[in-house]
Amino acid sequence: MNQIQVGCRIGYQVNSPTTFLFNISVTQNEHQQTVSESLEVEPFHQFEECAVSPLGNRLVRLSVPPGPLTVNYRATVNMNAQQADATEVGETPYEQLPADVLTYLNPSRYAESDKLLRFAMDQFGTLLPGYSRVTAICNWTFNELAYLPGSTGPTTTACDVLEQKSGVCRDFAHVAISLCRAMGIPARYVAGYAVNLNPPDFHGFFEAYLDGRWFLFDATRLAPVGGFVRIGTGRDAADVAFSTIRGDAEGTQLEVWANEQESNDQLLDPGNVSTAVSSA
Repeated sequence: MNQIQVGCRIGYQVNSPTTFLFNISVTQNEHQQTVSESLEVEPFHQFEECAVSPLGNRLVRLSVPPGPLTVNYRATVNMNAQQADATEVGETPYEQLPADVLTYLNPSRYAESDKLLRFAMDQFGTLLPGYSRVTAICNWTFNELAYLPGSTGPTTTACDVLEQKSGVCRDFAHVAISLCRAMGIPARYVAGYAVNLNPPDFHGFFEAYLDGRWFLFDATRLAPVGGFVRIGTGRDAADVAFSTIRGDAEGTQLEVWANEQESNDQLLDPGNVSTAVSSA
């Protein structure tokens, strides 16, 4: 077990009465337990934790008048990532998939798997089913796309990224998710804090459902999957935006950090996407 300190500082200039939904709090599950956490609002305004989804996503709602606003979140988290042997991990037949997993086979706003069926079959249809096929999808995504900050925006989909061949972490995840779903492998987006990410920011990973479990992958190879602290899980990034705004506000500051407190070999090499970390 290792301990990680995470947090963020988010600033806005609010121009009219505005309501925010923040998705920045750490999820509680069997693989990560919060030792301590705090959320501070400057200047002070009342806020509420208004939703906790079955996946553990925690939303904070805050309504404020015009003026400057800063939100500070900090947490210390004990991590217990389970390294798994990937050599025997296969794909779960469709008829054996749990009902709550089936939705992660469907196309979604940013992951247009229905448009990529033939392409995915041509690229990956002859490969050995299971963990190795998802690894091949990650390798292909990493090799074919350029990681280029600023190259995509809030409306960019997986098909857009494949056409322009560049994107950021969420785009790499959307492409890999789309290709997995097109191959009949349930896949979902995971947002969180990541140790050793440079420059520090919120990071997008994804999970694939294999052999009755969810396994975590990072197609960008920018951060070790064993040092990933989960914030939220959804069909794609639309479900887990760190901030949703109803009103008029401009971002003025964003600082994100994730620091390991104790050396541990569970923080796996980000260059090795074939190392299995079971996440559920």
